[in-house]
Amino acid sequence: MGETRDFGGWATRFNIKCADGRTIKPGAFDEMDGQTVPLVWDHNHKSVLNVLGHALLHKRDDGVYADLFFNEDTTQGQNAKALVKNGDVKALSIFANQLKQTGGDVTHGIIREVSLVLAGANPGAFIDTSFAHSYDGEDPDEAIISVYVEDDVFELAHSDEPAKEEPVPEETNKENNDMADTDVIQHSEGGEETIEDVVNTMNEKQKKVMMYLIGEAAKKGTKESNDNEGEKDMKQNAFDPETQGATLAHGCLGKEEQAMIIADMKKFGSLKESFLAHKEEFKVEDVIMHGSDIEYSTDVQDYMVNDPSFLFPEAKSLNNPPAWIKRNTDWVAGVLNGTKHVPFSRIKSVFADITEDEARAKGYLKGNKKTEEVFTLLKRTTDPQTIYKKQKMDRDDVIDITDFDVVAWIRSEMRVMLDEEIARAILIGDGRSSASNDKIKEDHIRPIYTDDDLFTIKQFVTYPSTATEDDKAKSYIRAAVKARKNYKGSGNPVFFTTEDVLTDMLLLEDNMGHRLYKTEQEVASAMRVSKIVTVQVMEGIKRAVDNVDRDLVGIIVNLSDYTVGADKGGQVSMFDDFDIDYNQMKYLIETRISGALTVPYSAIVIESAEE
Repeated sequence: MGETRDFGGWATRFNIKCADGRTIKPGAFDEMDGQTVPLVWDHNHKSVLNVLGHALLHKRDDGVYADLFFNEDTTQGQNAKALVKNGDVKALSIFANQLKQTGGDVTHGIIREVSLVLAGANPGAFIDTSFAHSYDGEDPDEAIISVYVEDDVFELAHSDEPAKEEPVPEETNKENNDMADTDVIQHSEGGEETIEDVVNTMNEKQKKVMMYLIGEAAKKGTKESNDNEGEKDMKQNAFDPETQGATLAHGCLGKEEQAMIIADMKKFGSLKESFLAHKEEFKVEDVIMHGSDIEYSTDVQDYMVNDPSFLFPEAKSLNNPPAWIKRNTDWVAGVLNGTKHVPFSRIKSVFADITEDEARAKGYLKGNKKTEEVFTLLKRTTDPQTIYKKQKMDRDDVIDITDFDVVAWIRSEMRVMLDEEIARAILIGDGRSSASNDKIKEDHIRPIYTDDDLFTIKQFVTYPSTATEDDKAKSYIRAAVKARKNYKGSGNPVFFTTEDVLTDMLLLEDNMGHRLYKTEQEVASAMRVSKIVTVQVMEGIKRAVDNVDRDLVGIIVNLSDYTVGADKGGQVSMFDDFDIDYNQMKYLIETRISGALTVPYSAIVIESAEE
């Protein structure tokens, strides 16, 4: 080329395994032999003032060697030349794209520029990649590839020395000095403050957290590098102004910018807020910066070396203890409190049926023999069953949970679920298979829904396939009213149904579009019941009768006609025990009861099916 070089050095080296497991193979940059590319400061492409000169690249057996020339007519070029000559800057780095990879080997790439950098992030060579856009509109792979160089790797040239092709000495494994080499923070007012000065403003607790985060970041970086080993498709990484998307750069955020963010941490209240405040100023949005000191990532919210959220105050719970996510159980108390309770568990009901003709009074004719009245005696006995719920917790957890009484919390859940199960068994049964060991047997707690016809009147409604929801709702109200003629229960009963059925009834309109029933109580009055109670567990309940699936619409009953019996000691009781072998606290809630309708024709079940 004929020019007199200012210095020379290795732009990159071959057969060096990178931190992420990739290796730059010989021949990867062969087509760059003899090419001239810009010499830039710290890969900073935001301003032409950062262009320091140019680099002449040479293919070597060990890597790519560069003869470097500073601009003689620019202050930046001459300042950089002085820094290199004085030994203040000792590292080169290249920006390459159109990278190709076979397994873990990088086999091809185009070097776009060579940069002077303060220090290599690692001894040897490294490649880090991320998504970016290429120079010519495609989506090639791009990377910053850096080599740490010692004092004897840069060859300073005399003013009359031409560019030369001799290889420089082999690379060394000198450790990076990280933050210690560049502690100066230059402020606009001309004063200097070191990073040590900034760190000294922290209290002991903050310093310990900072050291912990540094250690965690180092471990995290190693793990992520190992996880990526063997990846066949290299991602993209760009550093030109046209780059869009998240990119990854070494040294893209300078030491002064990093230090300024740390220095302003106090001013903005946290490191995170300081970073966000300077983000626009340094144009680092969507850029993942891996420097030798500080890592920032707007994608994963890493604003220091690792996660500054470790420094945030603990979140305050708004509901201590935790609130339950459960079915609506408002109806449960009404069922349990509405039933009749007796202090014995074996319930026997005896009835004499005097509705038949044989029980009627007779007229007498003189001279005829008088005959006796005949009636049928009916008897039903219901035996008790134990219903329980069991929980356990490690005693260590019980002791460690100090924000609330976890034992009381668990006991409340056990009682809620036990009560719901008993109320469900009384109305519709527990729904488990008859073969299940956990089933509440229907001859111990007899469900109103499926009880014998002597006790529960079955009112069956059919409708055509073309029936609307309004048609169905009207037929349900009509069925409830007509069934009352057979009802022999106590007082004014309650209608237990689902939200869907009640909603359809409330939405009924006349021919003018006016609502027929403005309130639930108006619907109840139309059905001749005292009130309507919605029961979530009744949704979707059906049974097969004569090979026809009947949907449960609702149950009309006065629960005072349903008797629940429990012997002394069979009432709801809570027990707790300690398992010394497993260091566990065990909790049990149980009751032993029986239940059945004890008044004939005291309930009405409304069911429906399509014709």
